Amino acid sequence: MTDENNLDFEQGPIRPPNEARSLLLRLTRNCPWNRCLFCPVYKHRKFSLRSVEEIKQDISAARSMADEIKSLSRKLGGGGAVNDQVITHIFNTAGYNDNFRSIAAWLYYKTEACFLQDADNLIMKTDDLVEVLRFLREQFPEITRVTTYSRSRTVVRKSVASLVRIREAGLDRVHIGLETGCDALLKLMKKGVSAAQHIEAGRKLLEAGMQLSEYVMPGLGGRQMWREHAVDTARVLNQINPHFIRLRSLRVPQRVPLYEKIADGTFTMQTDDMLAAEIKLFVESLEGITSVITSDHIMNLLEEVSGKMPADQPRMLAVVQAYLDLPDTDRLIYRMGRRGGAYRSTDDLKTDPATYRKIKSLLTELEAEGGQQGVEKFITEMVDRYI
Repeated sequence: MTDENNLDFEQGPIRPPNEARSLLLRLTRNCPWNRCLFCPVYKHRKFSLRSVEEIKQDISAARSMADEIKSLSRKLGGGGAVNDQVITHIFNTAGYNDNFRSIAAWLYYKTEACFLQDADNLIMKTDDLVEVLRFLREQFPEITRVTTYSRSRTVVRKSVASLVRIREAGLDRVHIGLETGCDALLKLMKKGVSAAQHIEAGRKLLEAGMQLSEYVMPGLGGRQMWREHAVDTARVLNQINPHFIRLRSLRVPQRVPLYEKIADGTFTMQTDDMLAAEIKLFVESLEGITSVITSDHIMNLLEEVSGKMPADQPRMLAVVQAYLDLPDTDRLIYRMGRRGGAYRSTDDLKTDPATYRKIKSLLTELEAEGGQQGVEKFITEMVDRYI
């Protein structure tokens, strides 16, 4: 083990689920807006820009770690490849820091992808971001995709020419938290952006040649505005036609600011059954687009609402309807199994009878102890642990 293992670099608190095996590098700290009522991340943390030199030092440290890991592989007989033997050695040997291990895992999974943290890196000056991206690509020529989060309000302030420069420097994909296309709901949730700005930002990124992921939050309208939320969000996405539409269902633990509105009765959460009906209306309202819809998060009830528009639209709607058509008890069993990580499809209710019997027995116990309220409390606690 050499001194290279004592090098370090910053990583932020979150990344998209599909970037779990990407190289994570932090360009900015926290969120420049940080007022959204539904968001549990970055609260009570101040936003700050990092200097170009500081970011470059982090990239160089990551590069040094990657080179050291490959050197270690050669010493262990792996020929420079990070195989099972190398990864086991690194994770079972004291003295390697977390970032060293994260680089090792990235090399092991061979994703060749990099995600830039934190919440809004396009807020950086274009020249600074371009310089960082070029340096990253020089240091890591093996990277094939670089991705970041940003906000629509930030994107609309960039010219298409600036976005093209950023793309040419090495940024391939941008994740935008659309959440909803309903202006009244955007205002209520203090999102700090309008539906029109969402559309403008999305179109600008696409015109600049970048891939675009738009995040939608089923349940954000509560019981009061669920129809407007579903229809208006689809309307906005129909005008953008992003590469990806990613579903992230609303969850509101007590630490989230929106919880206060639930506590005082001004916001009422959807039930899972209501949420399924909302998603059905949302998918039905999508038209004229070729986006890929994904439901790739454990917080989502129906993972199979995934596919490419328009060909897979009927199948996605059938997935929702299959859930809604289940008998009451089977819907409860599926919800418990899904929230506990046992189920990925309503088909699992039939194909895995052993799990079905175990969950049904647990359901009977919960109903005996606390009634329906006890069952709902149990399900809520299971899903909230993922936030």
